[in-house]
Amino acid sequence: MKRFLLGLTALCLLAALLAGCGQTAVQPVSAGKTLVLGDTSFNPENEEPDINPQNAYSGWACIRYGVGETLFRYNDRMEPEPWLAADWSRTDDLTWRITLRAGVQFSTGRTMDAAAVKECLEQLVAVHSRAAGELDLAGIEADGLTLTLHTASPNPTLLNALSDPCCCIIDTRAGSDGGIVAGTGPYRAVELVSGQRLELEPNLLYWDGTPRLDHITVRTITDGDTLALALQAGEIDAAYGMPYLNLPQFENDGYTISSTPTSRAFFVWMNFASPVTQDPAVRRAIAMGIDKESFVQVLLFGHGYVAKGVFPDSFSFAGDPDAPDYDPEGARQLLEQAGWTDTDGDGIREKDGQELCIRWLTYPSRQELPLLAECARYTLEQIGIRVEITCTAAHNTLRADPGAWDVYASAMVTAPTGDPAYFFSSCCLDDSPANNGGYHSDRLEALARQLDATFDPAQRGELAGQMQQILLDDNAYVFCSHLQMNLIARAGVTGLTAHPCDYYEITAELDVE
Repeated sequence: MKRFLLGLTALCLLAALLAGCGQTAVQPVSAGKTLVLGDTSFNPENEEPDINPQNAYSGWACIRYGVGETLFRYNDRMEPEPWLAADWSRTDDLTWRITLRAGVQFSTGRTMDAAAVKECLEQLVAVHSRAAGELDLAGIEADGLTLTLHTASPNPTLLNALSDPCCCIIDTRAGSDGGIVAGTGPYRAVELVSGQRLELEPNLLYWDGTPRLDHITVRTITDGDTLALALQAGEIDAAYGMPYLNLPQFENDGYTISSTPTSRAFFVWMNFASPVTQDPAVRRAIAMGIDKESFVQVLLFGHGYVAKGVFPDSFSFAGDPDAPDYDPEGARQLLEQAGWTDTDGDGIREKDGQELCIRWLTYPSRQELPLLAECARYTLEQIGIRVEITCTAAHNTLRADPGAWDVYASAMVTAPTGDPAYFFSSCCLDDSPANNGGYHSDRLEALARQLDATFDPAQRGELAGQMQQILLDDNAYVFCSHLQMNLIARAGVTGLTAHPCDYYEITAELDVE
């Protein structure tokens, strides 16, 4: 197995050399202190076509690149703390009163008061279904710097939801021409070419210090090997999304690597509309047939850790999940007992004349996902499961068709709001916007309703543990690894620091010698 993975690694290194051919130089920008950040994830394929936080997942770009800010933000323990808000109180289970920070202006010059925030949130919930569900607002009142939020039902995670990038507070009166919005952050966008680049200049009205750079360019570089070569060649000053394969090249005095563990996971969704993965034995055999340890140690170079459940061990609500270990012999026996046998001697099992073949859908912009697919294909074929890989930027279109795939491998931050409810409400329930596999569990639905009405953190953690175990018992998902997030910068770049939530990158403190 390790010889196979090392061979795969060597092929990737060769691809890195070939990818370096034909590189074009970065176009010159305005004079003064400038910085170019290369990012693999800022593109329509990742549902980040622009920086309008009210569009899909573009809020991640809005907050990462220093344009937008939220009422609350996460500390290093992933607990929400006031940011654009100065204080808050909950008068009853349905009413929250938030006092806004004084002296904050949008980059347009408009004062950020309660009326402006009300306009922003009302527009958000009207156009963004995920935000509408997470906030569950029944009404908003604005009075000077006092914002009163009324929820339709008890919402214990309201402050967590208000910290989500989709809740970046923007000047809605300024519009979103070409995907550009006006926020309260240290930088303002001046040009955007979707899927290619974003140009930023300092917001001279910024409330929390003076931005130190005169111009920032965010370049979309979806190929990780190209990203590495661009940093080595000096075409970019810093990089986000560097493949783990390339990290050893930058572990020297010429570069700074800021790292932190996150809840971003590589995991596999099962398609419950597929005749193949409807079979519980097949789902469990897949879970038993993926060598997670080799994937992490060989292909991720140890920059991550094997996952069992939804959340990393460092999170208080991770629980003690019971998931299948890598057991190829046990997987063979399970399939044999379920009637999947190799009748023609070609190494692939059949049942009732149907070959045991799974269509593995994934995408290339997260550089390790194609490697996970190859790793899984190698080990699953050892137990008699043929794997056909489709790795495409069009994965969002394909996964919407339940007849086009059997398993879908993706990378996702499972607890971006610092609370366990996010993953379940986003991915696993009947009304979840991203329940890609069409999974359903009566017990999970009941526990989710209970979780929604529970304010005590310890009780929330206990409920989340039960919900997590339901997913693992059904083998509805296979969690392969949790990741370590890395930001890499050349010598002289300061203030670029990785954060557990994977949001805050470009700040007023970012500087370059």
